[in-house]
Amino acid sequence: MDILLFATNNQNKAKEVEAALKAINFPIKVITNRDLDNPPHVLETGNTFLANAKLKAHQMAEFSNLPTLADDSGLCVDKLNGAPGVYSARYGGEAHNDARNNAKLLAELGGVVKEERTATFHTTMVVSWPGKFDDDLVTEGEIRGEILTSPRGDGTFGYDPLFFVPDKGKTFAEMSVKEKNAISHRGQALRKLVVELPNWWEKMKSQSDQK
Repeated sequence: MDILLFATNNQNKAKEVEAALKAINFPIKVITNRDLDNPPHVLETGNTFLANAKLKAHQMAEFSNLPTLADDSGLCVDKLNGAPGVYSARYGGEAHNDARNNAKLLAELGGVVKEERTATFHTTMVVSWPGKFDDDLVTEGEIRGEILTSPRGDGTFGYDPLFFVPDKGKTFAEMSVKEKNAISHRGQALRKLVVELPNWWEKMKSQSDQK
């Protein structure tokens, strides 16, 4: 079976992609960095989500010699000129410390009225084929919302308790996983990826076989 490396340590992300591909009868095995021996730690030094996703996809495809998927996501707050943006995971100074990130976001927006607390969640996904980095497959997803003044919901992932979606009347943290995935930035990018990946994969595979 063909193998796709997802440049992440999050096994749930890999299962999500594998299930989405299986649903369209394009079953390929999806593995993660955890399945590799001593994978490199890729520094996300890019200034954009696309740059960071490409950094991870290219370096891990080169290391593993496998087609590689990478993603980069973040929260862009209009009043903060797009911050935290690519620094979303380490906004509070320590990577993936959700409590500190949320506390800093609330402090930065202290006193800002509801109408000016608008924000966008963004995801960029990139799939790279080893040695053919000019032919990356790229998809994106975005959702608009607003930042509340205090957290709501049982979900504690990232900025979800603060990100309110007016159309749904809920924060991401108040939604079920299925409900969130149906509208989220990541869900949108993944659905686009699943539509485009089979043809792209066969094209890249055919080019490699001709060498």
